[in-house]
Amino acid sequence: MAPEAAARPTRAELRLAAREQSRAQRRGAAKAATRAALFRVAVPSVAALGVAGAAAVTVVQEQADRVPPQAAAADAPDAAAARQTARQAVDATDQTQASRGDARQPLAGTQPVDAPAAGAPTAQPTPEPAKPKVVMPVAQHGLGELFGAAGTHWARRHTGIDFPVDGGSEVYAVTDGTIRTQWNPFYGYMSILKTSDGTEAWYCHLRAYKVRKGPVKQGDVIAFVGSSGNSTGPHLHFEVRPQGGGPVDPLPWFLANGLDPR
Repeated sequence: MAPEAAARPTRAELRLAAREQSRAQRRGAAKAATRAALFRVAVPSVAALGVAGAAAVTVVQEQADRVPPQAAAADAPDAAAARQTARQAVDATDQTQASRGDARQPLAGTQPVDAPAAGAPTAQPTPEPAKPKVVMPVAQHGLGELFGAAGTHWARRHTGIDFPVDGGSEVYAVTDGTIRTQWNPFYGYMSILKTSDGTEAWYCHLRAYKVRKGPVKQGDVIAFVGSSGNSTGPHLHFEVRPQGGGPVDPLPWFLANGLDPR
């Protein structure tokens, strides 16, 4: 006998099967959308957890760096003991740093100076060298005619001392004072230096002036040696006249001020 032909589905069965297939497709699409949404939320969360985890690892690493090697967690018997050891080590390090800061000495120059013991001699500041009261009127030492010498060149006696130096040699202010200049037929060109106590120093037989009038300082160049006036050759005739009066011997005056022009 021939097999029976398979029964063909009815239209109602076909519509029902189509509806079931459509529902299955919608459910599958809904599930896929849900999974995609969950994936979009989960990925940033994982990234955020990664950043937070990296920060936590950095903090733990910084604290681990502060812990001495003998107190590292790897050497502790368990995690709790390692954390306790690490905290103790960090506390000890902080205390050590604080004690070092407390013991730090102030900078140089701000340290207190111990007071000298009673009766102990105190150190005296080194005094600055005293400025000489007088300097030489010329650079070269050595004298020619002395004070009081007699001769045909003077009406009475020699009233000063002579420095036999070359013409054009510099002439210096022996001390601070005020300069004035004048001409005299016997002394030639003259520079007169008046000091604060009224003493006058006379420079005679000059060739030229450098300072004609006004204040000068000790050691300033004031003129140049010549042979003007009643002179037999270039030299500096030097006189000292206390209080502007009569001349005195300049040699003792120089010696009393610590200079020997001879």
